[in-house]
Order: sequence, then C-alpha cells, then structure tokens
Amino acid sequence: SSQFQLDVYGEVMDASHQARLAGLADGHESWELQKLLMDFLEGAWRQPDEGIWEVRGGRQHFTHSKVMAWVAADRAALAVDRFGLDGPVDRWRALRDEIHRDVLEHGVRADGALTQAYGGDTLDASLLMAPLVGFLPADDPRVRATVEAVEHELTHDGFVLRYRTEHTADGLAGGEGAFLLCTFWLADCLELLGRADDARRIYERLLSLRNDVGLLSEE
Repeated sequence: SSQFQLDVYGEVMDASHQARLAGLADGHESWELQKLLMDFLEGAWRQPDEGIWEVRGGRQHFTHSKVMAWVAADRAALAVDRFGLDGPVDRWRALRDEIHRDVLEHGVRADGALTQAYGGDTLDASLLMAPLVGFLPADDPRVRATVEAVEHELTHDGFVLRYRTEHTADGLAGGEGAFLLCTFWLADCLELLGRADDARRIYERLLSLRNDVGLLSEE
C-alpha cells in the first residue's frame, strides 16, 4: 500500500481514451477524476517509483514509468483536442513535451536503446511499450535499437524475459520464467517494424501455449 507506481496514471488515462475512441462517453464524475489525476501527476512525475514490476531494490526513475506519465499527459490533451472536454490543455501539452524531452535525455543508452532506469544500461521488456503507446514512431532508430536489443539480450528460447535478474537490484536470487505478455509486446513491435513473418511466428507460438480451455499462464 505504500508503493508508488507512476505508470498506473498513464494506464488509467489511456483506458479512458480507448473508451472514448470506442464511443463510450465520459460521465462528469469520470472526467473530473481524470483531471484530478492530472493535477497530481504534474507534480509527481519527476519522483522515482517502484515501477511496473515492483522491483524490491528501491525506487528508481524507471523509463517505462516516465513513458506512461507521458501517455497520461498525451491522452488528457487528446480528450480536449479530439473530444471537446474541458481542461488546461496548454499545460498538458507542455507537460507532455517536457516528459518526452526528459526521457530521451536520460533514458537512452549509448547504442540508442531505451534503458530500464535513468542513467543505466540495463534493458527491460516494458520498454517495448514505447512505440505501442505512441511515445516514439516505429521508424525511430531508438525503437529499432530497443527491439533488437530485447531480441539479443532478453530473449531466451524464443520468449522475452522482463529483465535480467542478475542486472537488476531486485532482491531475488536466481532466475524466473518468461512473462508471456512481454513476448506479445515483441510480436506487436516486430509487426510495426515491418517484420510481419517474425511477428506471426512468435504470435502463433504463444497461442500454442494455451491450455485445454484456451487460457495462457502468466509465465
């Protein structure tokens, strides 16, 4: 209960954005709550957090968390620009631009790949979300560098690991299974990069892992 997970705000704002795209209208209370979330985010996005994986090594400036903070600002601005809702859209646009600059200044390593946390070289599968949420276009060289780095550094037996536990202060000994969700993200990214055959091969292999009632496990 004491954890701070910055990425959640982007998840909530994007879920509301997807609902609007699908024709589900925001109720007054929903949009008022979203504006309150944005008020909090404006002052909180620079704080370190526990990150999407809730690592036990203490709070860091996780790049994925900052990307999702950008998502929150982007979707808030789109709510005004595309759907006519009320709000301080100029502030939200400025926040979106500020977060974008910050991530690209502090969250990219020497080879152009996005890093797990600011100032480090560790890779993380959550960085595959950057093109999927629109933070960077698929043809950006940093997207290609990130995807190829995940393929080379985080893929084991064709499946994507969240991160290398030996490279992350997670407080856990040994390894873990591959989170299947991360491998789906890789398939999506490969499709965006024009590697449709590779994407389909990975996707169909994932589907082959379903059990007798069609369910997939977490790992």
